[in-house]
This record gives sequence, structure tokens and C-alpha cells, in this order.
Amino acid sequence: MDRAGIYYWADAPSDLVAFVADPSRFDAPAAAGADEAIAALRRHRLSKYNAGPDLSPTQLGLTGDTPRVLVLDQVFGDQSIPGALADERSFSAMLAAAFEENSGAEIIVKQHPDVLSGRRQGYLADVRPGDRVKVIAESVNPWSLLDVVDIVYTVSSGLGLEAALAGKRVVCFGSPFYSGWGFTEDRSPKITRPSQGSVQALFAAYYLRYARYFDAYARNEITFAEAAEQLAWMRDRFLEQARPPVCYRIAGWKRRPIDRMLDGPGGPPVHHRNMAAALDAAKKRSGRIVAWASRDNTKLKSACAEAGIRLEQVEDGFVRSSGLGATFVLPSSLVFDGSGIFYDSTQISDLERLLNEADIASDIVDRARRLRQLIVSAGTTKYNVAGRREVHVETGGRPLILVPGQVEDDASIRLGSPRLKTNIALLEAVRRRHGDAFVLYKPHPDVEAGIRRGRVEEKRALAFADRVVTETSILDLIGVCDRMETMTSLAGFEALLRGKPVTTHGQPFFAGWGLTEDLCPVERRSRLRTLDELVAAALILYPSYLDPVSGLRCPPELLIKRLASAAGQAPSPVQRLVRLAQFSAARALYMGQTLRLMARRGN
Repeated sequence: MDRAGIYYWADAPSDLVAFVADPSRFDAPAAAGADEAIAALRRHRLSKYNAGPDLSPTQLGLTGDTPRVLVLDQVFGDQSIPGALADERSFSAMLAAAFEENSGAEIIVKQHPDVLSGRRQGYLADVRPGDRVKVIAESVNPWSLLDVVDIVYTVSSGLGLEAALAGKRVVCFGSPFYSGWGFTEDRSPKITRPSQGSVQALFAAYYLRYARYFDAYARNEITFAEAAEQLAWMRDRFLEQARPPVCYRIAGWKRRPIDRMLDGPGGPPVHHRNMAAALDAAKKRSGRIVAWASRDNTKLKSACAEAGIRLEQVEDGFVRSSGLGATFVLPSSLVFDGSGIFYDSTQISDLERLLNEADIASDIVDRARRLRQLIVSAGTTKYNVAGRREVHVETGGRPLILVPGQVEDDASIRLGSPRLKTNIALLEAVRRRHGDAFVLYKPHPDVEAGIRRGRVEEKRALAFADRVVTETSILDLIGVCDRMETMTSLAGFEALLRGKPVTTHGQPFFAGWGLTEDLCPVERRSRLRTLDELVAAALILYPSYLDPVSGLRCPPELLIKRLASAAGQAPSPVQRLVRLAQFSAARALYMGQTLRLMARRGN
């Protein structure tokens, strides 16, 4: 925000010039702050545009010890060019000088990101690669180029300032805002600055006083350091999606969060319902196939393996949303697994490989500890469906064992519980193991809602349980129980987070690491893990998160805070109508599936 003018008009006043020219604004603390911020900029390798990957000299085709000069093209008609008292001829003069003054050097011409995107034209578009010329016509992190050049030639590109910050010799053929202060070579000086200044002083004025930074999620003003950390994190998440995604048979209502999480350098995913079309699109784009894990992907796996195409299966994460997935509430957390999927213990998954093989850094483990404490204090679960009544349990001094019910046709039962497959079988096994205990049975929320299979008649459940509790938060029950026994329920993980002993009758992702009593162990899980290492893998390193407010990728800590905030707010009338419609649609879908199943059995 400039009240006097704007920074890129060289022959007009601006607040930026006033900031740099006033020596009282660059005292010792300001200089120290500038040095620290410059170090952060270089450490994170941030630039104005951050969609390009960090590439090695070999990847750029720049090998050997030849001296190199970087020549910066710009967007045709950009206001910074006349603002720098330059024109089209300035680019011709710059390119000619780069050749004449560096006879033994390789000339690298870097096109502007807007030119690479196809939206704009550049001034050096006619330059062709040759013996001494390398044209970078691909998106790349500018620091990858600054690493391998000695001199940078520019007219008025902002990258010229970044080159000066990197300690490079910068030659200007215009009068950009960073020229004339004494640290650039100005070939056509047309302005006189009110004083001389260092690159650190200009940085402090431009980045730390003149510019303002805003939180990407809350839009409140933040510091440069906070903005740099946030931007670097978001940049890295974006670049993780370098291989273009092709989604196969993803339900329409699930596409919005998936598209946002998979958006990357190749653009958002394309969707196909035909397998041959999906495979063809992945081949043409050198991409990968993404499919929902709970579908039968047997044929797809074989086709991808035969074609040499990577297949990633997607599933809800462990902190999903504020509402049930079966009622079409959009997920805010997803996992994308290229090996298997976390609930399928018949094969290794990316999560299991992380826990079996990875050495998790101590700072990530410390972060996991803080995240676990945040989850516990916020009262967060997978679905965050609040109970409507408290529970008081009189056990007569007997140990209280909590048994969470599950959806019986869920993939986690089919693929992760080899011995027990039903809720009544689990209750019977628990009673057989603990004849004198007080057994408390909590049906699954989707089953309680009447939209998934797994209902146990109360009379039948009470043959093994002492009490059946419905419409109550699982966290309240975890709080009063002495231990939990489960097949594969995520409630077992939530009990571990809260310090409760857990026995597994199946093979959930959290079993086998020395934290649970495992009645059906997975032999290949051989490494002992601490609880916070499990949290680090399962909640930080494995899933992806989406901020439900801004729609941006976010870290798990932000989602936990969003869910906690939403839990304290009463739904609006519109939200209540939407939830009613979602529930009605889920009930209709469940009834349709049930009727079709009955018809097949009748035949």
C-alpha cells in the first residue's frame, strides 16, 4: 500500500523510496531483522512465483564448469517496464550485452512464468537454443538458476532483486526500484536516488515495511516470517502433486475436496468413469490413477500394473469432518496410498511402511505430541458428532470394558479382521475373555442413524453386554471405561490417544506396534513405536487436510481448531435443512441397497 505513488514508477515519488532514503529506519535491530528474513527467504527458496520445482543442474541440462549468465525475459506490456523508463529496445540491448561481455559463458534465457502458462507474450520469444544459448522454457524455482549463474541481466524483473539477495552481480538495463542504490550495475541510469543504500536496507524497506502479509486461512495480518513459513508449506504441498492425477469413478459429491488436494503443477485432476479412458489419459499425461479404496479395484490394479501406471487409492482420513460420511458430509481429511490402504491388513500400506521403516525426526515427534494434546483437549474424533446425553455407569466395582460397534460390511472388517466379522461375535468374544467385567456396548454412529449395516437387537446384545448406550459421544464413554476391546474401530486409536488400554481382535493400523494387546497379530509389523510416533505417522505424515473455511490445503492443527470451533456453534436454519436433506438421501440409498440385496437373496 503506497500513499505517495507506487514502487515501480522510477520517476515518481513512492513510500518505498522514502523508507530506503531515511537512515533512521535502518538501525541495528532493523538490520538484524533483515538478515534473519533474508536467510529465511533463501532457506525456503521462496520467490514471487512459487509454482516451479527445485531442479538440479543436471535436470536443467546445465552440466560442466562453464561460466553462466542469466538473462531475464519479462511479460510484454508489463507496467514495470515503462515504469523503469525502458522499452522493447532495452531487451535487445540487454541480450546483446550479455553475449558481448561474456564471450566464454553460456547464456541462459529465462522466460517469465506468465509466458510459460500461455497467458502472455515475452520480449525474448524469438531467442532459440544454440551452442552458447540455453532457453529455460519450463517452470522452475528461480533459486535453482541462481545457484548456477554468476551474473544476472535484467530490465526491471523482480528476480533481479532476488539475485542481489543471493549475492549475484546484477546488471540492469532499466531503472527498477532496486537500481540506483549502489549494489547494481546500471547501464542506462535515468534517475538519481536520494542516497546510497545496501541490498539489506532495500530488503528491509521493501519486504518488511512496505509490503504487508496476510494469513492464507484467516486473512488477518501476519509477519513476514509467518508468511514465509506458511507459503513454503503450501508450495511444498502443491509440488508434491507433480505427477498429473486421473481420477477413476470418484463419486461426484466427493470430487471437490479431492480436486483441491490433488491440484498441482499439472493442474487439477481429470475424471473418468471408463477404465480404458482413465488409463489412456494417465498414459498421455505421464500421470497416475486415483481411485476410491473401498471399491473393488482388482481389475484396475492389474491394468495399472500391466501398463506401468501408478495407482493410488484414496480413503477418508482419521480426523474427517463434522458429520457422518454416510450422510454425504464432505471430508476435510483424505489419505492417498500408493501401496495399499491402511485398513487392509492383507497387504502393506504406505502407513504401515512408514511405521515399519521410517526414522521419524524428533521435531515431528514433538509436533505429534502437541497435536495429540490438542486433539484430546478439543475433544476431537473422526466424525465429531456430538452426543445428546451424558452417561453414568455403575459397575459395582467391576472393570468397565467399552466395546464400540462397527459397520459390518465395512472394508476394514472384510480386509482387516480375519477372525471376527460381526458385532455380536465381538461381544461374545469379550464376554468369554472377561466373565466378571462390566461390558458397555456402543453401536456405530452410522448404524445408529439407520444408514449402514451392523445393527444388533438390544436384547441379543444384552446376552453378552451389561448395557447398550446410544446417542452418546464415544469420547464420554472412553473417559469412563477402564479399557477398550475392538475389531478394527478407529475408536481404538482415539482411546490410545487418551491413555486407555486397547485390545484388538482384528488388525487395525494402530495394532502391532507395541501399544495394544493384539489377539490377531500381523507378523510383518515388527517395530516398536511410541504413541507419539504413531500419531506422527497417522496424523501428520500420511493424510492430507483441507480447511473447510478457505478450501485450502492445511496442516492438521488448523483443522482440529476449525472442528472445535464448529462444535461450539449451533447450526443455522440453512445448515439444518442441508443436513436433513443429506440424511434423507443417505437413508434412501441404504434402503435401496437393502431392497436390492433382499431381491438377490430371494432369487
